[in-house]
Amino acid sequence: MLVNEFFRAVTCHLLCKNNLSMHVLILGSGGREHAFAWKIAQSSLIQNLYVAPGNAGTEQVASNISIDPNDFKAVKKFVLDNQIDMVVVGPEDPLVNGIVDFFKSDKQLNKVGIIGPNAQAAQLEGSKDFAKQFMFRHGIPTAKYQSFQANQLKEGQAYLETLKAPYVLKASGLAAGKGVVILEDLNKAKKELKAMLSDNKFGEAGSTVVIEEFLKGVECSVFILTDGNNYKILPEAKDYKRIGEGDTGLNTGGMGAVSPVPFCTPEFMDKIETQVIIPTMKGLKADQIDYQGFIFFGLIKVGNEPYVIEYNCRMGDPETEVVIPRIKSDLLHLFEGVTTKTLGECDINIDSRSAATVMMVSEGYPENYEKGKEMSGLIDVRESLLFHAGTKKSGQKTITNGGRVIAATSFGSNIFDALDYSYEAAETIQYKGKYFRTDLGEDLKKFFKEK
Repeated sequence: MLVNEFFRAVTCHLLCKNNLSMHVLILGSGGREHAFAWKIAQSSLIQNLYVAPGNAGTEQVASNISIDPNDFKAVKKFVLDNQIDMVVVGPEDPLVNGIVDFFKSDKQLNKVGIIGPNAQAAQLEGSKDFAKQFMFRHGIPTAKYQSFQANQLKEGQAYLETLKAPYVLKASGLAAGKGVVILEDLNKAKKELKAMLSDNKFGEAGSTVVIEEFLKGVECSVFILTDGNNYKILPEAKDYKRIGEGDTGLNTGGMGAVSPVPFCTPEFMDKIETQVIIPTMKGLKADQIDYQGFIFFGLIKVGNEPYVIEYNCRMGDPETEVVIPRIKSDLLHLFEGVTTKTLGECDINIDSRSAATVMMVSEGYPENYEKGKEMSGLIDVRESLLFHAGTKKSGQKTITNGGRVIAATSFGSNIFDALDYSYEAAETIQYKGKYFRTDLGEDLKKFFKEK
């Protein structure tokens, strides 16, 4: 270790060691939150770890608490009753709904550390129109667009006529990952715009619709953790959204992910930092937006240039299940760096191995599916980490409790070796109606051949 790296590590340790027995609450119930809990449980700082509401996996490493993350008063009571030092907000809804503002404005809570941006900053995800205006204002590369409201249906349909197929329509608000529609036919795109604006297809989330130019390229996800001044770039990932093999069928919350991404070369990552990350941080400063927590950059590589498809104000899922295991540093130390605005003094060390996760889902997902299917084979998995997403305990049994059920994450010398282990785990786990994609990473083989 170089001398300056040693002193940075010591400084970070000294800054954090004032609180060597931390009580931490994670909000959320999915695979992302299980990954956070699994990692934080290993911290030298942790004393008591809680997850609200959690799942059958989180209760293996923490105490599950039956609280809705959007019930801020219930969260407050638990935080005060249990002397919580830090709250880690997993999903986007509480952030967009203002949980950070709730904490900061409450005299009893404003000394509690909280990982996540305030409501204004969370509009980077909560409003695609807000995000697009932000990107254009600060010169961040993204597709050209226009936004339309219900009284502008004719104008929106006219704008579609100026674009070439395929046509991209996005509900501006939060729509549980289902608010993006891509259509090849102009007339179908016009009908879809009417369904969104006039017929309330996505409810309030679709009261404003962003129509974008289609960008052709290959996608990836890049993440930073920031204290508002400094940031750390986390391992990049590529997720798979479509339910069907060959990236076909309906969009889901994510069917799997791999990290690192073979086309994210050092040169391309430099472009991402200089053209996207730094302008984003400068833009937040210029707009006087105080942002602390994760920023997720949904990117597309067009030629050799990065373009921003979207921002998210939290970690992605299932990307978290490959990103967090690759972070060798104490995650709670890094979170302390965020809340004390000393993140710049902390080092982040990344595992050089590849990681891959395969998501097992319920039959019928992402549309109608049944819950309550008994699961078996979990204790027989040896080579993979199992991050629960939609599970719960029923007596001594583990049963399904969601569309996305469980993610098997494995390490390997490359993403394909890692995927082999994860597929082995997916075959071992059993429940009625189990489904998972078997073609993850196939689209990336060409990048290995090019090397």
